Amino acid sequence: MRPLEGQVALVAGATRGAGRAIACSLGEAGATVYCTGRSVRGRPATGQRPETIEETAELVGAAGGRGVAAQVDHTVEEQVEALCARIRQEHGRLDILVNDVWGGDELTEFGQPFWKLSLPGGKLLLERAVTSHIITSRHAVPLMLERDRGLIVEITDGDHFGYRGNLFYDLAKMSVIRLAFAMAWELRRHPAMTALAVTPGFLRSEAMLDHFGVTEANWRDAAEKDPHFIESETPFYVGRAVAALAADPRVATKSGRVFSSWDLAREYGFTDADGRRPHWGEYFERTLGRYNRAGEAAYASWRDGPMDLVAPDWPRE
Repeated sequence: MRPLEGQVALVAGATRGAGRAIACSLGEAGATVYCTGRSVRGRPATGQRPETIEETAELVGAAGGRGVAAQVDHTVEEQVEALCARIRQEHGRLDILVNDVWGGDELTEFGQPFWKLSLPGGKLLLERAVTSHIITSRHAVPLMLERDRGLIVEITDGDHFGYRGNLFYDLAKMSVIRLAFAMAWELRRHPAMTALAVTPGFLRSEAMLDHFGVTEANWRDAAEKDPHFIESETPFYVGRAVAALAADPRVATKSGRVFSSWDLAREYGFTDADGRRPHWGEYFERTLGRYNRAGEAAYASWRDGPMDLVAPDWPRE
């Protein structure tokens, strides 16, 4: 089945990790996917990471879709505007927007209190991880509104209010959840427009495998260094989550909220690429306990409660 046949998607930040797998999963479902990022063949933009947007586009094609590589720095408005004009010219539509731009790994100072953090580094992190999402939505969503339908997905880290270990990292990941809520609120008069956030669990990305010195074939060996890695997931778990949401005719009922790969796997019945169905939420609760229980309770009332707890005139079924 190819439920996204004929649809056009933009995955902003598709060079590697979750973005690459999301692009491939949308392609597998039949979509044409614009795969954007800064790294192209011969010109890496993230240290010496070897992944490129051309490779991602080729993988989308191999999965059954049509991949289009487009070098874009999503912090540069003119480049984003030109990309959206290109999509309009080539297809006249945009059905799915995935904001996955991050670029903050080398800027995140875990272990440092906020009063010792680099302010220039923090400002750059927020520009890359939050402002880029705003710029992209600003120019991509009007293309969706021309047909008055579409899905906007913000990729974050965590579906909770607990602290994420670094002030700027925490602010970035919570901010994109709030972006999904804010966009959903402002789109509430457009019942076929949906904005939501999705988080993976402990992501077994290319960079994480390299960090532990393992491959996908022997990834379990890394649990000797970090026992929590045993509950990790491939990037295709969140990729399949996004594809399932895009194919769901009732996805608008989820607008404004944040969802996890593990909960969506149970709801939609998909598995990870290796056939497993890891559940990082249950594992975390069982082994590490919850962060900030008071905040979690407040957050749960917003995430899972009646629509009236979110907004009095939120769109209903």
